[in-house]
Amino acid sequence: MATYREAKCRLCRREGGKLFLKGDKCYTGKCPFEKRPVAPGQHGVSRKKVSEYGQQLREKQKVKRIYGVQEGQFHEYYEKADRMKGITGENMLSLLERRLDNVIYRMGIGVSRAQARQLVNHGHFTVNGKKVNIPSYIVKKGDVIAVKEGKEGNKFFTELKSAKPGTTPKWLEFNNEKLEGKILELPAREDIDSQIAEHMIVELYSK
Repeated sequence: MATYREAKCRLCRREGGKLFLKGDKCYTGKCPFEKRPVAPGQHGVSRKKVSEYGQQLREKQKVKRIYGVQEGQFHEYYEKADRMKGITGENMLSLLERRLDNVIYRMGIGVSRAQARQLVNHGHFTVNGKKVNIPSYIVKKGDVIAVKEGKEGNKFFTELKSAKPGTTPKWLEFNNEKLEGKILELPAREDIDSQIAEHMIVELYSK
C-alpha cells in the first residue's frame, strides 16, 4: 500500500480546510493552515473556478485523507455501502467510523488517527478478548475493545489511566481506569462531526 510521506499539513492546505491529522497541534496557532490557508504550490492562491467533477473529486480526496485510506480500499467501502440497506453515503461514513483505528481515536486513546493506527498495528488491543492488529477491522454493536493484557504497564497507557476522561461520541464508551471501551450503537450520520458532503462522493462513483 502506498504511504504518504510528505508534510501532512500540506494535505489540509490542498483540501482547503483542517483535516485534523496532527492531533493537538491542529487546535493551536502553530498549525500551518492558520498561517497559510491556501493550496501548496505557486498556483495555490489562484481562484480558478472548479468544475462539478473537480468538487466531487476534492470531496473524495478529503474524506480519504481524514480516515487515512487509499483509493482501492475507499472504493471497496463505497461498494459495500451501496449493497447495504439505507442511504449509500451514510452507510459509507458509518463503515469508515467503525474502523478499529478510528474507534481508538474516537475513544480518546490516540491524539490522531495516525497514532491510533500505529497503536493497533503494534498489537496493543483486543476485541472481545481476541488480539486484533488490523486497523481496518470493522467493529460491531456490543464489541468490547480493551488494552491487551500485559500492555497496561506501557507508559502511554499508565498516563492514560490518570488522565481526565475526554468526551466520546454517544455511540461509544471508554473507561480510562479499566482501559476498556464498548460499542454501544452503530454510528449515525449526526454522530460524525467532520464537514463531509458524502452525496458528492456517491455522485462521483455513480458516473
